[in-house]
Amino acid sequence: MRNSFDMQLRKLNNELIEMGSLIETAIARAYKGLINQNIEIAKENVECDREIDQKEKEVENICLKLLLQQQPVASDLRLISSAIKMITDMERIGDQAADISELTILMSKTQYIKRFDHIEQMAKATIEMVTTSVDAFVKRDLELARSVFARDDIVDNLFVTIKNDLIELIREDVNNGEQAIDLIMVAKYFERIGDHAVNLADWVIFSIVGHHEEHDSN
Repeated sequence: MRNSFDMQLRKLNNELIEMGSLIETAIARAYKGLINQNIEIAKENVECDREIDQKEKEVENICLKLLLQQQPVASDLRLISSAIKMITDMERIGDQAADISELTILMSKTQYIKRFDHIEQMAKATIEMVTTSVDAFVKRDLELARSVFARDDIVDNLFVTIKNDLIELIREDVNNGEQAIDLIMVAKYFERIGDHAVNLADWVIFSIVGHHEEHDSN
């Protein structure tokens, strides 16, 4: 019985890794479509959000089967319940990557008013946060999970920088206003992705030690 349970747990890990890979790709694709004003990539990213939604359902079904068909001990229950919480955040990350792509489509016919250096840094940081959180879950690595929190500060600071830059562009020319607001929303979606990655790390820690740890979320 335990061997069968362990096999299902390994399957759960593998499916979480696959879902993590899907959302990493979605973030990267969202950024690529944005900087290149590539409508086809953006549309593909919006469509691929359905694949992430489907993967969430598949992982949820594995978790429910583990709970209903097996007899998990306390540590197993923590791991399974954490996985259920994690896939909710992962699905929302997919939604926000799709939201970025929808804004890309809206802005596709206008010249950009700002370079995307800081947004690129946000995209790379959030991908790294997601990857680290999933790796920490699979490896049961507490310190790896904790390392995600520091990266969130980087993402938050980048958002403030981008917002201030865009507000200044509006002050310089009110005609920049519409696109500036769209780009602030793009940055906000990346910031929210970072917040969800922090949630992932929180649940990894809970799955290992049985409680959440306090950390600076500002």
